[in-house]
Amino acid sequence: MSQHSNTDQPSPHFILDDSLIYVNHAAVSPWPVKTAETVKHFADENTRLGSRHYQRWLQTEEELRDRLAALIHAQSSDEIALLKNTSEGLSVIAYGLSWQAGDKIIISHEEFPSNFIVWDSLADQGVELVQVDISGDNPEQALIEQIDEHTRLLSISAVQYASGRRLDLVKLGRACREHNILFCVDAIQQIGALQFDVEAMQADFVVADGHKWMLGPEGLALFYCRRERIPQLQLKQFGWHMVEDVSRFDAMENWQPASSARRFECGSPNMLAIHALHSSIGLLLELGMEQIETRVLERVQHLIQRFSAMDDITILSPTQSHQHAGIFTFYKQQVDQQKLYDTLVASGVVCALRGGGIRFSPHFYTPFEQLDRLADRVRQYKGS
Repeated sequence: MSQHSNTDQPSPHFILDDSLIYVNHAAVSPWPVKTAETVKHFADENTRLGSRHYQRWLQTEEELRDRLAALIHAQSSDEIALLKNTSEGLSVIAYGLSWQAGDKIIISHEEFPSNFIVWDSLADQGVELVQVDISGDNPEQALIEQIDEHTRLLSISAVQYASGRRLDLVKLGRACREHNILFCVDAIQQIGALQFDVEAMQADFVVADGHKWMLGPEGLALFYCRRERIPQLQLKQFGWHMVEDVSRFDAMENWQPASSARRFECGSPNMLAIHALHSSIGLLLELGMEQIETRVLERVQHLIQRFSAMDDITILSPTQSHQHAGIFTFYKQQVDQQKLYDTLVASGVVCALRGGGIRFSPHFYTPFEQLDRLADRVRQYKGS
């Protein structure tokens, strides 16, 4: 058994039911205790006082932008917008840019529908979508080789949702700069699990829901837009919240869109989700993303070690630590994967069926003892 950098003690930050083995953070994460307490307090305040302290809520909203900027190493919180989800963020980009017939967008062949459908929807404008096979030894080079004089944008998931394949975003960002094309990252499967630096990777746009590795609720997402790109996106949604001075309700004749990324937020903020994500991001920053990354990678490497010892297992995820984040996907030979999945779920395992196999996605706090139990259950399963 591998050596670990930390003891395998229960995390004080989570109180998951003892009957569960929760390895589904690549789908929807459970909330930390701190986040649940924040939501309960917010609900109680609403019940007793309504919006009496709305000014303080607005302060929490601004603090969340600051925390998200710190989490991804953005230059300023002015580059951060709070949108509903990843799909909305990608749509803001896709329909904010001006396209010409013959323009080309590059994605991978492993993308989640969010990072396919929005770009494919531009076909009626004459935009060509190129899906690149990244299953080889050098997925970054495979993407870069497709760039030509017609390419306008490369949009890629930092970590592929099914295989767990992690891309070298610094290398891709450098190539995009060299070819003068835009670089968009769907970072939903990395932010909160591994360190993320928008400046190092020279990303123009980054989108990520908060309900996976960031340990927040559904319905609130990070949208990063590099400062110089903000005015380049045409606005397609309008409302009171996206103007420069949101306090001038009775003098809107000469309204101007906010100079910051807030211009992409057209209406009232989701204050409940803002309070929850504010708390969850606070926990991640308090623990430190360097430490969290180490723990996440240790857990996936532990799964790789245990499952590699089984003759009837095919590991579908990359096995080198620099090629994956928190996702481990495998296939058990000569058994029905659906039935194996159903058996695991019935025993209290929360996981997912993805990419032709079963996906486990532990977070930093997942006990190694639970991972060992998972391996034993899969090893002992003989099918039916």
